[in-house]
Amino acid sequence: MTGAASLGAMSTASTSSPVPAQGPIPGFHAVVPAGGAGTRLWPLSRAGHPKFLHDLTGSGRTLLQATVDRLVPLVGDDGVLVVTGHRHADAVAAQVPTLVGGVDGDRLLAEPSPRDSMAAIGLAAAVLLERHGEDVVLGSFAADHVISGTEAFERAVREGVVAARAGYVVTVGIRATGPSTAFGYVRSGQPLGLADAPTVHHVRGFTEKPDEETATAYLATGEYRWNAGMFVVRARVLLDHLATQLPTLADGLVGIARAWDGPDRDEVLGRVWPTLTKIAIDHAIAEPVAAAGGVAVVPGDFTWDDIGDFASLGGLLADPTLGDATTVLRVDAPDALVVAAGGRTVTVVGLPDAVVVDTPDAVLVTTRAHAQSVKSAVDGWRDRGRDDLI
Repeated sequence: MTGAASLGAMSTASTSSPVPAQGPIPGFHAVVPAGGAGTRLWPLSRAGHPKFLHDLTGSGRTLLQATVDRLVPLVGDDGVLVVTGHRHADAVAAQVPTLVGGVDGDRLLAEPSPRDSMAAIGLAAAVLLERHGEDVVLGSFAADHVISGTEAFERAVREGVVAARAGYVVTVGIRATGPSTAFGYVRSGQPLGLADAPTVHHVRGFTEKPDEETATAYLATGEYRWNAGMFVVRARVLLDHLATQLPTLADGLVGIARAWDGPDRDEVLGRVWPTLTKIAIDHAIAEPVAAAGGVAVVPGDFTWDDIGDFASLGGLLADPTLGDATTVLRVDAPDALVVAAGGRTVTVVGLPDAVVVDTPDAVLVTTRAHAQSVKSAVDGWRDRGRDDLI
């Protein structure tokens, strides 16, 4: 195997059982980072009740619940671990009560404060390593993504586990439907050559959100996919890479994990957590390890959306109404998205592609074209000291 062998990860490849074609994968656990405020979905999504706690698709399940539902067939009823903030822990436990008191103990890890995705995923990896030993493999899947195409999703994850057991950090590359400037891109190289993971390729590099011209050129090569931030990796491999890249962060996470299931958890967590480097896993691990040949990509040929704004949300809804449709009236307003959560009737007249979000204490009026700018409204109210609206 090329590239990654120089990192030392390949020498620790797992010898655990093969990945089955169906049913839970032995030794595999799903980590669900549930954080962020979803500010581009304000005022529906707030810091105290972010988008992953909402049913944004009309399915009857919140985004978090749908994520857990999607992962249970791959990991079993007790194989999902959620990492969230202290302020959201009770709401998460209420929506997914099996996370607390399962056969493997507490699978809801509450962070004292946000330290970005590397600390969240790294903590989960270190706790899983303590609980399950050297062969444990984890997959990280955000709580606020919408995915359809269960068979394709499961196939990608199963191949990803095969490559992870071979020592790679594996990312899922989403088939791009157009030259989006809202997503990062991952570039694939040569196949890994693993018999049980035939579609997995080496990663040649990552690119942050490019402009439309660059994105169009990327897609024309056939080598680029959207980077959805999903990773599959052995816990030991992840922590070894982190020890190389950011040793202080790695040491801190390992120290917290060793105390997690004991009486000293609160003391160690309170002392160490605030000192941890705040950094995304993409910058901490994916980019530098890819440059050394240690990252692979498995194609995700399923429908995916991170519901990053109201334009994205509107595209997911067959009827562009969220909430009580009987309280909404549109007159000459095609494709107007209305979120009726305030208990009032909402009428939109002569405004195609409008976005109207009505909540009990705040109303947003914008257009789908300006959906990415909603974050500036949040910043504006924060600057005015209206934290009660945030």
